[in-house]
Amino acid sequence: MELFYASVLCLFVLLAILSLHFLISSNPKNLQNLPPGQTGLPIIGETLQYLAAGWKGHPEKFIFDRVSKYSSYVYKTNLMREPTVVFCGAAAHKFLFSNENKLVQSWWPSSVDKIFPSSNQTSSKEEAIKMRKMLPNFFKPEALQRYIGIMDTIARRHFSAEWENKDQILVFPLSKRYTFWLACRIFLSIEDTKDVDKFLERFNLLAEGILSLPVDLPGTPFNQAIKASDYIRKDLVGIIKRRKVDLAEKMASPTQDILSHMLLTADEDGKYMKESDIADKILGLLVGGHDTASSACAFIVKYLAELPEIYHGVYQEQMEIAKSKAPGELLNWDDIQKMKYSWNVACEVLRLAPPLQGAFRDVLTDFMYQGFSIPKGWKIYWSAHSTHKNAEYFPEPYEFNPSRFEGTGPAPYTFIPFGGGPRMCPGKEYARLEILVFMHNLVKRFRWEKLIPDEKIVVNPMPVPEKGLPVRLFPHNKA
Repeated sequence: MELFYASVLCLFVLLAILSLHFLISSNPKNLQNLPPGQTGLPIIGETLQYLAAGWKGHPEKFIFDRVSKYSSYVYKTNLMREPTVVFCGAAAHKFLFSNENKLVQSWWPSSVDKIFPSSNQTSSKEEAIKMRKMLPNFFKPEALQRYIGIMDTIARRHFSAEWENKDQILVFPLSKRYTFWLACRIFLSIEDTKDVDKFLERFNLLAEGILSLPVDLPGTPFNQAIKASDYIRKDLVGIIKRRKVDLAEKMASPTQDILSHMLLTADEDGKYMKESDIADKILGLLVGGHDTASSACAFIVKYLAELPEIYHGVYQEQMEIAKSKAPGELLNWDDIQKMKYSWNVACEVLRLAPPLQGAFRDVLTDFMYQGFSIPKGWKIYWSAHSTHKNAEYFPEPYEFNPSRFEGTGPAPYTFIPFGGGPRMCPGKEYARLEILVFMHNLVKRFRWEKLIPDEKIVVNPMPVPEKGLPVRLFPHNKA
């Protein structure tokens, strides 16, 4: 199978070179005074080097090698078959996030549209604006407070079924099950583990194909992702139809989950979303609502295994909270607010292993940045690593140090695991809650050790332990 994919890739590259269709604009005015850099091979540019850095576990190497080579925090390249300018550093982040939907807008490779085709004919920009007006009402802290008990209940059930009475477990797939179960419950009120697992199997196929080689042939990850997306969307439409009936018959609550919220919330024109549109949005939220958090949870387990003194600090904080609870009493908002050290630890994990490595922007109009011309139609790529692992912003950047987040924390635009500006992840507070609930239920039950001390980390497109992070569990003695 690997030989097949290698052959397809070689054919793809050969055809691209022979086609001589260069994607760089031919307008001389737009190409004057460009940032330094090289665009690599025709068509594919430096995409393979960019991806290979992640496959080898050091995605920041692609960024910092070129910053060093060109002595510039802004340089040109060619990624995902597009002429691209890479923006690095806090000043660049501030500029991009401050000019969202003015000079730039969000962009994904066209192959992603085949996996996430929208049933709505309005532009992705318009749809994004509508969604961001709707979602904060659901994801704001005061709205999420009522779900903390549900999160704790699901976490308890998860650890009881998947971790307890086991000597060894694979952390990464279990962290995905936990976060996906939460997303299904809080977004759709799906609780049955059989239904959750059926969904998760197809979501895994979808996630594996999002940034795979865009070859739509039977058996390829890209083809499987398209099929999985279609299947999930049809299932979601069925769930939406049933919910509309339940709401009409008062058998469902208007505030029970995000699906009810979407069905009952009109836009500024008084219009309600169609079933197919809601299915599209829920699909995207389910992907974003579990994939990034599952990576964060797995890496928390990794670092706590490697750093006993950090584990001890988290354990002490969480046990103080556990001891204050009556038997069977669930976590609440006040408990979450007490988890300051635990969240500092989680933030340091997100700094070193950000699930969102970076993102692309489409340039809407010609503009100048730091004396360089940025042409309309080009793409911009920003990288979290350009600040997260930069000694200019975080001294000794590869050292694990949760104290970086004490007090006022890092300088603005240096710590950006959730993006920034108008496109900052609206689920940031939701992610904080599910991560802290996970940490609480984890450390009050176990300590653990890694079974593969030097397990490789692969980034594609998020960081994951190559072997799934196997650990040996040591349950705490119960009084």
